[in-house]
Amino acid sequence: MTGLSSVLSLKALRAAINHPEHGWKTTHFWGPVANWGLVAAAVYDATNKGPEVISLPMTSSLCIYSALFMGFAWRVQPRNYLLLSCHAFNEAAQLYQLSRGYAYQQELKARGE
Repeated sequence: MTGLSSVLSLKALRAAINHPEHGWKTTHFWGPVANWGLVAAAVYDATNKGPEVISLPMTSSLCIYSALFMGFAWRVQPRNYLLLSCHAFNEAAQLYQLSRGYAYQQELKARGE
């Protein structure tokens, strides 16, 4: 990396951090970053826990929550693509969990438990 490109990349990083609308010092950045924890928890549960721990009402609530916030992230100006992406991934993860939980509940009903 040359001296000039190093200076330019440092300026670009500083501009990203200090951007007044969606920089690293705003809630437009930290809100979505914190919401990635919901995605991580759903993926962890899907890979390490059985369907018996899935709460259908809570998972349904998380699906509705993420769907609503995807709409908000799209409508807010400036558009918050980081928030949109985190809720899109959370929606997918929660829908997968919901399908696992529902299939498990149906299996229990079929066995008469």
